[in-house]
Amino acid sequence: MEPSAPSAPQRNVSLDAFRGFVMVLMMAEVLRLSDVARAYPDSGFWRLLAFHQTHVEWAGCSLHDLIQPGFSFLVGAALPYSIASRLARGAAFGRVFGHALWRSLVLIALGIFLRSMHSRQTNFTFEDTLTQIGLGYPFLFLLGFARPLVQWIAFGAILFGYWLAWALYPAPGPGFDWRAAGVPPDWPHHFTGFMAHWNKNANLGAAFDQWFLNLFPRPEPFVANRGGYLTLSFIPTLGTMILGLAAGRWFRAAAPRVPVKKFLMAAAAGVASGLLLHALGVCPVVKRIWTPAWTLFSGGMCFAILAGFAWVLDVKGWQRWAFPLVVVGMNSIAAYMIAHLFEDFFRSSFRIHLGQDWAKRFGAGFEPLVEGLAILACYWLILFWMYRRKLFLKI
Repeated sequence: MEPSAPSAPQRNVSLDAFRGFVMVLMMAEVLRLSDVARAYPDSGFWRLLAFHQTHVEWAGCSLHDLIQPGFSFLVGAALPYSIASRLARGAAFGRVFGHALWRSLVLIALGIFLRSMHSRQTNFTFEDTLTQIGLGYPFLFLLGFARPLVQWIAFGAILFGYWLAWALYPAPGPGFDWRAAGVPPDWPHHFTGFMAHWNKNANLGAAFDQWFLNLFPRPEPFVANRGGYLTLSFIPTLGTMILGLAAGRWFRAAAPRVPVKKFLMAAAAGVASGLLLHALGVCPVVKRIWTPAWTLFSGGMCFAILAGFAWVLDVKGWQRWAFPLVVVGMNSIAAYMIAHLFEDFFRSSFRIHLGQDWAKRFGAGFEPLVEGLAILACYWLILFWMYRRKLFLKI
């Protein structure tokens, strides 16, 4: 294996801004735009915003669906810089790999902790973004020391092997008990024909979880995930991180130039190939089960967004506007934890000190939006305070 050149890397503003953009999308869930849209059912504007703040039911994509791929992609993009930094400080491979394993375990534990917050006991589930990244991170780290050809071979093997395993697993037959799987029999998102191999809670990943998750203590046997999410999604998520690894490698290799054209070519290839697989009935584009077609499509979208940030911030040098995003992006783990831990505290604090109906002064329909904006501002101010004092939560 060949390590990256041990030259000290420079901080990449476009990667920080992209990461901040992803985290702001996640934190902005507190705006509860779906509630606003329900209050104004005749407004196409609010319906559009609400759509892009929710996950699609099965096949397709909203802006909200790109949060987890974006975060995973950026983990890969940061790895070449991380490896180069540690090698520049003279760290041995064994020590660096040990740190990667530790990071993996912490990410897995944090994901389980966050999913257990409202449970009476530990909720051993592995579909959280942090957990999914943690499960694949050691493999990503090892690939970070491999030649680009090896990385691409691994990427292709992961996607094809995962697709083949699902294609060979029996599709649900006429007698399948959909209600037992938590899915209405007449659910309009069921696939037919070959793509039925990727139907909700009637697939290889769901069968694996019915065995694997019941190995852990739980109040009642696990049957199915209501959203269709799966433990095994960490495998194609690793593919998303490998795409990010390629992006980070291209960034470092081209410095001080910015490989915007290469990013755009990768974006076009990823989006087109994902949509083509879906259109041909080979593999659907479904985020909830992270199909290989979704890996390609969402990876292409990540390349496109990165190209936009890189062109504006690095090529044109228009960076001042991105400062609020950079503040968040440089402390992404802290942002993730704050968004999951502090929402109820801030919501109740505003109501206690400003009155239970304080946000209704701007209109009852806008109450969730106004309250959410106040909470989101508090999130950002905490991160800004940490930024000013150089307090960055790292694993």
